[in-house]
Amino acid sequence: MLSYCLTATTRLRLALGTGARRVHAAAAAFSSARPKVSMSRFEPSSSVDYVTLRKNIGIVRERLVRPLTLSEKNVYGHLDDPAGQEIERGHTYLRLRPDRVAMQDATAQMAMLQFISSGLPTVAVPSTIHCDHLIEARVGGAQDLQMAMDENHEVYNFLASAAAKYGVGFWRPGSGIIHQIVLENYAYPGVMLIGTDSHTPNSGGLGGICIGVGGADAVDVMAGIPWELKCPKVIGVKLTGSLSGWSSPKDVILKVAGILTVKGGTGAIIEYHGPGVDSISCTGMATICNMGAEIGATTSVFPYNHRMRTYLEKTGRRDIAELADEFRDDLIPDEGCEYDQVIEINLSELKPHINGPFTPDLAHPVSEVGATARTNGWPLEIKVGLIGSCTNSSYEDMGRAASVAKQALDKGLKCKTEFMVTPGSEQIRATIERDGYAKILSDVGGVVLANACGPCIGQWDRKDVKKGEKNTIVTSYNRNFPRRNDANPATHAFVTSPEIVMALSLAGTLDFNPETDFLTAANGEKFKLKPPTGDELPTRDFDPGQDTYQHPPADGSVVNVDVNPSSDRLQLLEPFDKWHGNDLDDMMVLIKVKGKCTTDHISPAGPWLKFRGHLDNISNNLLIGAVNVENDSVNKIKNLLTGECGGVPDTARHYKANGVNWVVIGDENYGEGSSREHAALEPRHLGGRAIIVKSFARIHETNLKKQGMLPLTFGDPSDYDRIRPDDKISITGLKYFAPGKSLTAVIKHSDGSQESIALNHTFNESHIEWFHAGSALNRMKELQHG
Repeated sequence: MLSYCLTATTRLRLALGTGARRVHAAAAAFSSARPKVSMSRFEPSSSVDYVTLRKNIGIVRERLVRPLTLSEKNVYGHLDDPAGQEIERGHTYLRLRPDRVAMQDATAQMAMLQFISSGLPTVAVPSTIHCDHLIEARVGGAQDLQMAMDENHEVYNFLASAAAKYGVGFWRPGSGIIHQIVLENYAYPGVMLIGTDSHTPNSGGLGGICIGVGGADAVDVMAGIPWELKCPKVIGVKLTGSLSGWSSPKDVILKVAGILTVKGGTGAIIEYHGPGVDSISCTGMATICNMGAEIGATTSVFPYNHRMRTYLEKTGRRDIAELADEFRDDLIPDEGCEYDQVIEINLSELKPHINGPFTPDLAHPVSEVGATARTNGWPLEIKVGLIGSCTNSSYEDMGRAASVAKQALDKGLKCKTEFMVTPGSEQIRATIERDGYAKILSDVGGVVLANACGPCIGQWDRKDVKKGEKNTIVTSYNRNFPRRNDANPATHAFVTSPEIVMALSLAGTLDFNPETDFLTAANGEKFKLKPPTGDELPTRDFDPGQDTYQHPPADGSVVNVDVNPSSDRLQLLEPFDKWHGNDLDDMMVLIKVKGKCTTDHISPAGPWLKFRGHLDNISNNLLIGAVNVENDSVNKIKNLLTGECGGVPDTARHYKANGVNWVVIGDENYGEGSSREHAALEPRHLGGRAIIVKSFARIHETNLKKQGMLPLTFGDPSDYDRIRPDDKISITGLKYFAPGKSLTAVIKHSDGSQESIALNHTFNESHIEWFHAGSALNRMKELQHG
């Protein structure tokens, strides 16, 4: 069992409680003696170092002799060596010093296990853990939260004690979604924050450069090691006009996703600018930045303005707002700066959008989606409407949805679909409850869920349809890959704004345009919904709700974090083996993947989240959602040693047990989606050595390198077609592995023939050292011991 030696006061703060006055507010888990205090846990203004940011920006501007974009100011302002760092957008690797780290509970387990393995006594930068991923939507907020605390007690206890030992802030179950908490407490204009979740860019809505990474990257930063990022290009999105009517900030990013596609932002920061920016609220800007993850962008950012200042003031950070005003010139782009690409959107002409199904870049105007659904055979009937998530759970979002719901209630109507509401944080939940929004949403037929991710990440015990049953849902979430929300591959999920979800839930069909179509009141009267309204921020201050934060003790050295060797949820890590010094010969093709292969295909979430702290157990989900090109099936491949068909992880384990290395062959944008590094850890753990694809998503490629894998791309994308599922592949040239120098794959076919193809990579000298050492963590230990 886990144990830790703490003072009586700290024990009280960590203790599992059972007598909460408001269970739905998370008081029952790790309850505090103080029932109601401010949830703000931001650093004091004295630690917001705009002086160094300005100094570094000045050094780089003199070197480059040109105006800088906002993205460049913030990134280059955090360089470890601004005077000597080579800088070329899209090419060089930058060594950076981020200000802080944020981790959600599913990824924090592996991140903290890796940090424990590093042998370091405490974190070097402010860091936090947020319990938002392990709460499953079943009945409603109060019951779901209590069940999660009972089922995940071991994991929460581990995270709380590890946080206390290593100096990490801990947000208990029920606190809310990591990105909303970070926006409310830790983000500020000019901050550089990395988070172990792909939607960390949410805080670009408050002018920060906030980037999703894997846990190994977080360990680097927490260890005080400069963090590496390929110098991003900058895509400018110029906004003109202003939003009105049914159009919302969500429609901006849905439109951009349709333009750039799921990989159009890869290797770039999306920087919004122009006169239209001031018409968008701070939380609206956060919505836009949040979904930049869906186009592969490194992150997204908005320039500092009065909407951000107002948000900082409302969330208890007036002193930071005043500092930001003083350093405003460093928090906006230079006049005359140049972008690598520019997209222009007139907000006055932007219509409400809805994207999907099955991919977040399939964009449709709401006015056209019904006809498109008919043409494509998508179910028109909507089974469930869901609002909330890290993308759209702000006070303004809830208010606008409630304004639509109130119109329906006044006409005697309720939702024709099931309807679910996820508050983004305890502060949002408490405030919308106080201000009446929660009651309206409940009265119209909604079930208010716990302050957590829930159905957005597959934490949904859905009962209304059978697996394989074709159906449609609409959400205000960010991601809609097959199986993403409910594990049903036949669910057609569409993403849109909360107010459009609300309107469609009232109509019960995709074939409804609230701008032009009518609903029928209880008395038979036809009526049209008025455009939504909602305050940007509460007129009164936010109600902080229950105190759900555990601050680390001044001295964590007395805390003992033990992991039970017999646990099926937690497992201490063993180091991966070093490179043996030779080429990788005669590796099996574990699977040749057909089409889209996201991290949800490689390492699904949902019920598998419970094993995120146990590498061996979670490896049983390796690639079980990937489509095998040989038979168009999932989790059904041929074992080339036995000739039998079996599951992907079972076959990988059999190869490993017999000393056989293997590779995966993939298509475009392999590893799109979540930042989960388990999708890189699992293949390494089960004997994989290389992933060879047409192209990678940024985070996944980095995660693979960190774990000692070889993420390689075909020199000619058509070479994908040369590889057969029963081939053996050798990767040669590894003794001369060097930046910019391609490797060679020798393909041996079962008919005795063979051919060679070129494989490209993006490894630099440091990455190659990770490969030689067996992982980035191994290399860190080598450097510690000289």
